[in-house]
Amino acid sequence: MPRYRLTIEYDGTPYVGWQRQVNGRSVQQAIEEALGCFIRSTPALMAAGRTDTGVHATGQVIQIDMDDIFDPERLMGALNFHLRPEPVSILDASLAAEGWHARFSATGRRYLYRILTRRGPPALDRDRVWHVQAPLDSDAMHRAAQALVGHHDFTTFRAVRCQSRSPVKTLDRLTVSRVGGEIHITAAARSFLHHQVRSMVGTLKLVGEGRWTTADVKAALEARDRRALGLNAPPQGLCLTDVTYD
Repeated sequence: MPRYRLTIEYDGTPYVGWQRQVNGRSVQQAIEEALGCFIRSTPALMAAGRTDTGVHATGQVIQIDMDDIFDPERLMGALNFHLRPEPVSILDASLAAEGWHARFSATGRRYLYRILTRRGPPALDRDRVWHVQAPLDSDAMHRAAQALVGHHDFTTFRAVRCQSRSPVKTLDRLTVSRVGGEIHITAAARSFLHHQVRSMVGTLKLVGEGRWTTADVKAALEARDRRALGLNAPPQGLCLTDVTYD
């Protein structure tokens, strides 16, 4: 059974996330339905990471296992044709190497969170940024972010329904920078807990407002208690931008 490796992007606004669910339409469901338009078998899909409701991706990686054999370029073209008008696009397709797995072979994942800081609400990027009218101190946010970098127990920054076996993760990078009228927060790690990035962003927003200090962020991390979390950022500003493999 051939395994195909695809890089995809999608606007997560109309979906309940990547994974097929009973409570709404998912990105996985959209791709499976597109595949059903031109293949006979029932494919098996797996993604490098499960994005939540409203979360976007510009570099999500998925695998498709199916009985039918396709030239990867033809597979990409057929999928893009049948995905219209879904806000999902196949950017690249290839036959996967022996033993490669979209999720378990991944060595790193990178997310970008965008915060728009201005009085006027966004018109073009309404569902792609977190609109915060108050000014934020991006330098203070970056300094506080470094308290979270490294190998830690991230229970405080973990959703209650997170299915990961351990709250311990290694955060390789967490940077905060100002880009025009936006603040960009980039997080990189081998893997993340459910809501970890959004929880870290929400906490750093409190620092940017001057309501929390770096010491408060450290205390929240060391508490290892979800109740110590300052704030969970909304999903629309979050985007999975890159998945790396050896």
